[in-house]
Amino acid sequence: MGVTGTPELRNFRPVAKKVLDALKGQDFVLESRVAKALGKKGVELPNMKADVIITIGGDGTILRTLQGTDTPILGVNAGVLGFLTEVQADEIGPAVRKIISGRFRIEERLKLRTVMDGKRLEDATNEAVIHTAHIAKMRHFSISVDGTPATEMRADGLIVATPTGSTCYAMSVGSSIIDPRVEALVIAPIAPFRLSARPFVVPARSKISITVEEPRECIMVIDGQCEYDIKGDEKMVFTASDKKARFVSFKNDFYRNLEEKLMAVSPYAVQRH
Repeated sequence: MGVTGTPELRNFRPVAKKVLDALKGQDFVLESRVAKALGKKGVELPNMKADVIITIGGDGTILRTLQGTDTPILGVNAGVLGFLTEVQADEIGPAVRKIISGRFRIEERLKLRTVMDGKRLEDATNEAVIHTAHIAKMRHFSISVDGTPATEMRADGLIVATPTGSTCYAMSVGSSIIDPRVEALVIAPIAPFRLSARPFVVPARSKISITVEEPRECIMVIDGQCEYDIKGDEKMVFTASDKKARFVSFKNDFYRNLEEKLMAVSPYAVQRH
C-alpha cells in the first residue's frame, strides 16, 4: 500500500499516526511530501508502486492524487467534509484489515477529458470550470453538443462536471445531483444573465464544444488543482475520458453519504458548538 496526504492540514499528524499504526507489519511506501513531514523516506507519487493508495486529507487531497495515478484510492478523512473519503480516522484499522483480506470492491467513476486547441489537459474527476478572468465581467459562451449548437449564454462562467462532480461546484450553482453510476455529463452556467439559462445533462459519450464569443480573457480550472489562462479564442472540447477514477469501497451507500454529509447541518456549524 501507499500513503499520501496533505501535511498542512491541522488534523494530518494524528490521523497519519493512526494510519501508520494500522499499517505496522505491512509493506507500504510513503509519498515524498508526506515522508518529509514525518521525517521518513519516501517516493514521488508517479513512482509509487502500490495496489492501493491511502490518502490522508479531504476531497482536495483525493482529487490531487487522482491527477497523478490510476491506482485505487482509499480516502481517510482529515479535513472538514470529506465527501469522497471512505473512512474516518478511527475506522482505518478495520479498513486496512478488510483490504488485506480482500473484503472490498473497486468502484470506477467517470472522468472528464479536456482538450484545448488540440492539446489534452489533465483529466478531471469532478469538473472543469471556465470562468471570466475579471470580476463582474461576464463572458458570452457558445455551446454545442455533438456538433449541434445547443445554446449561447452570457454568464460568469461554465462548469462541465462528471456525476462525481455533480455534488460539488455544479450543485452549488443549481445543477442536479447525479448518481455516480449514471454515465452522463453536466453543463452548468455560473451566474447567467438570463434566468432561463439552465444546466444541461447530456450522455457521457457526447462531445461538448465550448467557445468564447467576442474573445475575452478567461481562466480554466480543473478539479481545483490545475489552472490555465485562456485568451478567449481557443476551442475547448470535453468528452468522457478513457481513464477512470478508482476508489476502494466497502459499502454501497452513496445516498446515505449524501444525506449525512451534504444534506445535514454544515460541519462548520457543528464545530462552533
